Amino acid sequence: MVVSLEGSKVILVAYMKQHVLNYHQWMQDPDLLKATGSEPLTLEEEYQMQLSWTQDPLKRTFIVLDKDLISGKFIHGDPHVEAMVGDINIYMNDLEDSHMAEIEIMIAEPKSRGKGLGMESILMMMVFAIDNHKISCFRAKIGDSNEASLNMFRKLGFKEVSHSEIFQEVTLELLVTDEKCEALVQLVGNMITHS
Repeated sequence: MVVSLEGSKVILVAYMKQHVLNYHQWMQDPDLLKATGSEPLTLEEEYQMQLSWTQDPLKRTFIVLDKDLISGKFIHGDPHVEAMVGDINIYMNDLEDSHMAEIEIMIAEPKSRGKGLGMESILMMMVFAIDNHKISCFRAKIGDSNEASLNMFRKLGFKEVSHSEIFQEVTLELLVTDEKCEALVQLVGNMITHS
């Protein structure tokens, strides 16, 4: 089932093949590659990656759309490529804890940073993961020089659990208590789920 999540500033839509060309162009930026810990891929490899992500039951990937950039009205199921500004993922591949998910966010478009789109996307993804995948702990691995992301996750209550000198990254975690879950739902506000 294809799901879209609509907040006040962003809409999270399924990662579709129509998004791949823009996504591939973003990933030509050495700074984005470094920030996301990614390797450069050919366009063909990017199409294969998109297909594998959509078929992997342990991953959920959404493209972040800036609602202000959508031309016309939002239509569930349409890619709305003109409004794509980044992506958000969860990986549920911790073999010891099926209720743990690693969460990643990338706002790739420089003009869309600092507008609260990343924060709203993370909140929406966390509420979605709690409701649909029974996630009770989130982990984020962030480059230790990425102050904006580190500050955003800390603001949400994530705590540092480790630091890797080799990978130059900080691992943060957030345990989702009932109280924290209620707080996240309050922060998200009136999220609309389209299916």
